[in-house]
Amino acid sequence: MVIKIDFQSEEALYMQLRNQIILGIATSVIQEGDSLPSVRQLAGDIGINMHTVNKAYSLLRQEGFLTIDRRKGAVIALDVDKMEAINEIKKNLRVILAKAHCKNISADEVHELVDEIFSEYEPL
Repeated sequence: MVIKIDFQSEEALYMQLRNQIILGIATSVIQEGDSLPSVRQLAGDIGINMHTVNKAYSLLRQEGFLTIDRRKGAVIALDVDKMEAINEIKKNLRVILAKAHCKNISADEVHELVDEIFSEYEPL
C-alpha cells in the first residue's frame, strides 16, 4: 500500500495516515491479518515523525481496526462490534447531513453519493 501524505493539507498528518489505512482496508488493499510496517519504518518511508505514526496506530487500535502485537507489530484486526460502529457513523453523518441540508442538497443526491462511494469498496 502506498501512503501519500499531503503536507500542505490542513488535515492533521496522523488523521491522513489513519484515513488512508481505513481506505486501504475498505478497498481490500490491506486485509485482516496483514501486518503494517513498524512505526519507525513507516515514519522513515513517508518522512514524518514516529510519534505521528504512533498516534495514528493508537487511534486505529482504539477504533477496532488493528491490534498491537509485540512480535508482529501492528496487525489489521477488524472489530466485530457492528452496533458501536453504526452509532459512530450515525454521529458523524448527523453533522455531514446537516451541512448538506444547509446547502440545499437533496436526500436523493446524498443517496446517489453514498451509493457511488460505497460501490468503490469490495465486500470484506
